[in-house]
Amino acid sequence: QRLKQELEERFSCSVETLITDFSYLDQVRQCAKTLLEMERPIDVLIHNAGVYHTKKTFSPDGIEMVFQVNHLSSFLLTYLLKEKLISENRARILFVNSEGHRFALGGVHLKDLDWRWHVYTGLKSYGAAKTAQLLCMHQFNHIFANSKVRINAMHPGNVTSDIGSNNGKLYRWFKKTFVLSAARDPLISAQAIYYLTASPEMKEVSGRFFNLTSEEKPAPHARDLSQVKRIWKKSLALCNLE
Repeated sequence: QRLKQELEERFSCSVETLITDFSYLDQVRQCAKTLLEMERPIDVLIHNAGVYHTKKTFSPDGIEMVFQVNHLSSFLLTYLLKEKLISENRARILFVNSEGHRFALGGVHLKDLDWRWHVYTGLKSYGAAKTAQLLCMHQFNHIFANSKVRINAMHPGNVTSDIGSNNGKLYRWFKKTFVLSAARDPLISAQAIYYLTASPEMKEVSGRFFNLTSEEKPAPHARDLSQVKRIWKKSLALCNLE
């Protein structure tokens, strides 16, 4: 509501908002339905929703929460919108990913997404979700290959945010002492996001990973093309799209 008010005051425009909780796949489906019924085209789609849990938590859909919010819901929304995006032939899609994908050294444990047989940590679960997103970006890029739709991912940098504030006192102390003390203004990330989704220089760029606006190679496990089909198929199954 604050953003809506700021935009309307600064740019003398009318802004509509649509609230969707990414911990509920049905809400994501309803969001997609609303957007599909919208007569206006989609110019930019920025996936910025994310959570960080130090303890294993499950969504109402029975899926590990970090994996669902950080990967599966953005996957589902993009998948359901893909035909509209292709027909409109103009959108730029951006996954706000993370250098944290590098912590998932073992990749995505597709046979153990509920972490029964692997030790759960916040960094591992976060890294696995971000890895899954990067792997699926390759397939989306293939789907959009014959259109003007572009899809990329970026690390937003260490900026001040409330992510992780849902965790306990020890984590909140650690974040305040060691993470936020070196964090920068979120405006830095906002400017990078604007560049990646609006600049003429990015018009033909797709399927890439950026640290702010500098292109980087993801970790080997996040660019292992042999894993793309496996994570894509599993994501479809979890979203009941098969």
